Amino acid sequence: MSTLVDTSARRRPLAPADLARIAVFAALIAALALTPAIPLGPVPITLQTLGVSLAGLCLGPWRGFAAVALYVAVGAAGLPVFSNGAAGFGVLVGPTGGYLLSFPLAALVSGFVARWAVRRGLSKVTPFMLFGGLVLARYLIIMPIGVTHLSRVLGTTWMQALVAVDMLFWVVDLVKSVIAVMLALAVHKAFPRLLGR
Repeated sequence: MSTLVDTSARRRPLAPADLARIAVFAALIAALALTPAIPLGPVPITLQTLGVSLAGLCLGPWRGFAAVALYVAVGAAGLPVFSNGAAGFGVLVGPTGGYLLSFPLAALVSGFVARWAVRRGLSKVTPFMLFGGLVLARYLIIMPIGVTHLSRVLGTTWMQALVAVDMLFWVVDLVKSVIAVMLALAVHKAFPRLLGR
């Protein structure tokens, strides 16, 4: 009987606090996306991916996924929350569309790694685990989806899109990942139960 109660408790709907966190992180991603962008070909450099990384690392897989998906959804619906205040479904079929669509899955992957790492207890290896989760998300999720879509939009080969556009972001993304890990560690030290169940 107790097992049934525990199982149902794990499957209960998101609590109001969870919904609030999802909304706050979606708003954070929007705010970071609207910081002045550095033009770099068809895909500008913004702080948007910093917010995506923080959503996964701080909220865990499902709430992180929900926060990023909410951000993408409101932007596609017409709110000017994408880079440079862009909005609408047309952005998702433009050069940056693949990257935007990959962001919720990236938060999901990094969130699973973060939940596993943080629940083991914060230690000297935790930052490396969190960083590893972001690297996995970047190179197994964001890069393949983003570059595939970009190559179709630009009419180039996948490798041409990778070398001409995506590789320009690698160093910047690594720096943003380090910043995200540092901020996430500070958050988890201040709010050790943030990842929840």
